[in-house]
Amino acid sequence: MGNTSSSKVQLPPNNPPPSACPIDPSARAAWLEAAAQEARPEPPPSPPPSASTPTTPIPKPKLSKTRPLASDRVTSSIPRAELSPNTTTPTLTSAPSHQNAAAATANWIYPSEKMFFDAMRRKNHDPNASDMATVVPIHNAVNERAWAEIKGWERRFARGQNTSCNGPMLRSFSGDSAKVSPRARWLGLWGYESPFDRHDWVVERCEGVGVEYVIDFYRGRGGGLAFYLDVRPKLNSWEGWRMRLGRLVGM
Repeated sequence: MGNTSSSKVQLPPNNPPPSACPIDPSARAAWLEAAAQEARPEPPPSPPPSASTPTTPIPKPKLSKTRPLASDRVTSSIPRAELSPNTTTPTLTSAPSHQNAAAATANWIYPSEKMFFDAMRRKNHDPNASDMATVVPIHNAVNERAWAEIKGWERRFARGQNTSCNGPMLRSFSGDSAKVSPRARWLGLWGYESPFDRHDWVVERCEGVGVEYVIDFYRGRGGGLAFYLDVRPKLNSWEGWRMRLGRLVGM
């Protein structure tokens, strides 16, 4: 586990929802299923969090079965790179521009409960409207944690490449719960449960260089809602290998 970043997110009850972050439409059914499994048999062990990574409490909202689906959207803390596909509504607040570009960049915006629900119905799932008040803030909070883990990697290994634009930005993301990473497949051979979802994020540094990350999402164990995140650079480039090996040897 030394060359990855594994983090547990615990969701205690009855607190206001946290701020938002991006979601991929193809991953929504996996998150709905994960959130619905509070009362489940004890699963095989999930990858433990790194000793250096604190457990982060994330609020879980009360579930309302009578109110209509919310249509408001919340802006995430995740800056959107200029090369990102135009799939979100820009905010009024500008993010820092790249070193050689003057155009302002907005943060990614999270879908509303209604958008989440409608997208699942279009994909022939059978969502329950009352679940949206729980699922949307959970996915929001866990992705915020994923971005925090990525920023930790970037602070440690980017070698000052993010100073001119005040930090990395998220260029693109995708989710595929059926696509199992080599690491998750290897852990499965040792008795660990499979992740319920996988995301692939492309992070853009100030020079416009893209670094790809893979994120495996695991259900936690015990009472309440808890998720483990396994966040690491992909081993599809020299930079990914350099970062992973650097963490492994403690550089």
